[in-house]
Amino acid sequence: MSDITGGIIETLLKIIVVLLVFSALAGFGTYLERKVLGFFQKRIGPNYVGPYGLLQVLADGIKLFTKEDIIPQHAIRPIFILAPSIAAITAFIAMAPIPFFPEFELFGHTIQPIISDINVGILFVLAVGSCGIYAPLLAGLSSGNKWSLIGGARAALQFLSFEVITFLSLLAPLMLVGSLSLIDINNYQQGGIFEWLIFKQPLAFVLFIIAAYVELNRTPFDLLEHEAELTAGFASEYSGLKWGMFFIGEYANMFSTAFILSLMFCGGFNDWGFIPGGLAILLKVAFFIFLFMWVRASFPHVRPDQLMRMCWKIMLPLGLLNVLLTGCILLF
Repeated sequence: MSDITGGIIETLLKIIVVLLVFSALAGFGTYLERKVLGFFQKRIGPNYVGPYGLLQVLADGIKLFTKEDIIPQHAIRPIFILAPSIAAITAFIAMAPIPFFPEFELFGHTIQPIISDINVGILFVLAVGSCGIYAPLLAGLSSGNKWSLIGGARAALQFLSFEVITFLSLLAPLMLVGSLSLIDINNYQQGGIFEWLIFKQPLAFVLFIIAAYVELNRTPFDLLEHEAELTAGFASEYSGLKWGMFFIGEYANMFSTAFILSLMFCGGFNDWGFIPGGLAILLKVAFFIFLFMWVRASFPHVRPDQLMRMCWKIMLPLGLLNVLLTGCILLF
């Protein structure tokens, strides 16, 4: 077997593994979130289907696959069907340049747990992730429902605004690293915990994680489907598997964002004291996933005008100031 054929087969296997693992994690994430929210709110959470409710994910999956798929009479049918696919597709494509673990050997063959090591990895992740805006936007515009339309309009407003903050917050750390490759960013922090970019760029970390919450449509910024105002927002007219694809995309994005946060700011998969790198990045990702759920359980919703004021009047000036200060430090 030639090297090219072997490389193609290895890449295809990696793609299949990423799709299977993160699809399963997206389903399990719903169970985990319900358990965490139940803990914070003095409830039990899922506990009937299987031991500790662990088979609740399977029950939810069966429900999604067997539930009647309804398309509204006045919906624009092709766009209505396409929108959920965009949510899932963009979430998984964005994972291509993410190194999930350090390389390891299997049966004498060195495995690199990354689908494509491109030298503009973080830029690719952000660019493909930005295309995910089309999912709620097209869903809202095509549903023939005023609440869906308002949710789609909020998607355009919210995502486009915070894309600016996301790119601006990463600009200062990237100035220090001098590379857009996620592997180079990981290697930059291999000197120990005090080399982590969260300590060198704390403001960039805060700005990025807030922008990540907004772009993931997580509480307290889930204004696209604010139940108290918009029924279910852009997803009001969706049911069954189409509805499920939106949330597979959301939870897959949540896991990939947790990996990006770990790689960008928290030392990535470098060894962490006596903890090996593979286990270290899993612990960091688990912490960020728990943090996403903790924030949802703790904070109330914000108003759209409050969100936009925070974006343009607070976070944008802070991001520009951080870039300016970083440039001055590097210059002098």
